[in-house]
Amino acid sequence: MNKSHLFTLGFALAALVLGGQEMSAQKTNFSFTEASELTLIGKLFPDTPNPYHRIDTVKYKGFTTGENQQVRETSGVAVVFRTDSPTISVKSSFVMASSPANTMHIASRGYDLYIKKDGRWLWAGSGCAPQGRDNNYNCVLVDNMDKSEKECMLYLPLYSEEKSIQIGVAEGSHISKGEAPFRHRVGIFGSSFTHGASCSRSGMTYPAQFSRNTGIQLLSIACDGNCKLQPYFATAIAEADFEAFIFDAFSNPSPNMIKERLFPFIETIQKSHPGKPLIFQRTIYRERRNFDTATDRNESAKMAMADSLMKIACTKYSDVYYVECTNATDKNHDSSVDGTHPGDNGYTLWAESIEKPILKILRKYGIR
Repeated sequence: MNKSHLFTLGFALAALVLGGQEMSAQKTNFSFTEASELTLIGKLFPDTPNPYHRIDTVKYKGFTTGENQQVRETSGVAVVFRTDSPTISVKSSFVMASSPANTMHIASRGYDLYIKKDGRWLWAGSGCAPQGRDNNYNCVLVDNMDKSEKECMLYLPLYSEEKSIQIGVAEGSHISKGEAPFRHRVGIFGSSFTHGASCSRSGMTYPAQFSRNTGIQLLSIACDGNCKLQPYFATAIAEADFEAFIFDAFSNPSPNMIKERLFPFIETIQKSHPGKPLIFQRTIYRERRNFDTATDRNESAKMAMADSLMKIACTKYSDVYYVECTNATDKNHDSSVDGTHPGDNGYTLWAESIEKPILKILRKYGIR
């Protein structure tokens, strides 16, 4: 059998399997529960008027139009529930469903389901509506499971804003709130890297991987391209409830922005949260630097400014730390999607690179 016949046969078998799953789901009568009636995790500000927003943009002012949109997106937020349903689906009413060119649709406007098995979170299913059919499309994430009760965690879209998210289970099955699976309240503010640009699924951001690996809950206020040590972000963060904070703060701002804004940013937050650790990460190496000399100069200047000022900051301020081992590059320099953002493997490397130093710092404050 030649390669073209093998390809045709493989395609036909895949279509048959997917068709069977679709037919199974079509025969199911679903009942739906609003996700906000279950257990939402990953929110720095838990009481936003829209439960799926990350910041109340009426209360906190100063954001640009783009930032205003981004803090209403659900990157880093997940819903936890228990169910004995053999099938789980999700349907949404979107205010805005985004599809960035460098990020999988499943990540940007879709859902990523994990189920606990043998004590660890195991991927169970992911998906999104066909493009153009986002609103109220019943997207089946997993089917044909046994009817034992399962502990589920559903990561929400990275680059979309929702006014309703409904979890579907088979009629006659139960669904109830799950217990928050991660400990503590550790905030994280960052760039497109922290937002999840170029991930294949929303559960593959480095903060999500860090939480699953360590059991420490990270509460994300990530803004793609807009994490620039802005004073109004510091004001909002200063009013939040957290035990520690992590920053991917040097990926977006220019050297001059870092010089002008870093110390006032730290001081604003420390005024409201004395004695709590503020952990800054060195930005990662961008593969675009390999041959683009202008990018290489700009990135070198940002890194040099951050390195020099953080050396001062760690002496000038108590409870301020700098993690310099941040890494998202494999040995072959093949972990990038677009020269700037890592893919899933790069984000796995990132989560692994910061785990030991951050846990060491957190343990000093009884966060373990």
